[in-house]
Order: sequence, then structure tokens, then C-alpha cells
Amino acid sequence: MRRFLALSVTVLALTACASTPPKVQRSEFEDIPVPKGLAVDLNRSTIIESPTVKAARIFYKGRIEPDSLAVAFRTTLEANGWKHLSSTTSSDKGTTQVYEKQGSSLQVLIYESWYYTWVEMSATRMVGTASASLK
Repeated sequence: MRRFLALSVTVLALTACASTPPKVQRSEFEDIPVPKGLAVDLNRSTIIESPTVKAARIFYKGRIEPDSLAVAFRTTLEANGWKHLSSTTSSDKGTTQVYEKQGSSLQVLIYESWYYTWVEMSATRMVGTASASLK
């Protein structure tokens, strides 16, 4: 019985040490944080880069209450220097938030499907010489 108990404790300790670390959420823009609990859907997402502009339309899905997700996005985006321009909420289309930052624009759309809460982020950013001329 002691051997079984010792073996069980050892196996439990080893499996706890071998667990995977929390997954870091992917964001194409370093100053656009993605709340925990959302997984990127690369099959629906599009990223475009040119010498002067970087644009992305990225879809995330998760099982999170849309209202709390909207508050989380606004809080973290404003903490990262984004200026909130407007928010609209509709029962059939969800919540749309619009932000701007020097040389960048961002729209966050949060809506529910029958199983997931979806977030669609559309962002554009001037890069290279185009962003330097805006400063």
C-alpha cells in the first residue's frame, strides 16, 4: 500500500510539472491585447502587409460573456494608449467599438453565435515612412 501511495504521489507530481504553460494570445499588433479565453481562428482571419500599411482582420472565439468582454477590451485598449471613439450595441449585431491611435485605427466587433462568443478585430496601421510623416 505504501508503494502504491508513493508511486501515485510521484506520478501526480510529474504530470503536474509536465503540463503545458498557458497559451499566449496572438495579436498582430503589439499594443492590441487579446483577453484570455479567446482562441484565434486563422481560417477566417486575413493579414495584409505592404511597405506603408499593415492591416489585419482577425477572428477570435471563446466562451465568454459578451458584455464583460466589451469592458475588458475597452479597459485594456485605453491602458495601451488607444482613444475610444464610439461604441454601439445592437441585440442582433452585438457590440462594435471604434478606437484610434496615431497612425492606427481599430474596430472591435463582439457578437454571439449559438455556441461561441466571437470577436472580429479590424486594424490598420501606417508603417515605415508613412508613419514617420504623421508624427
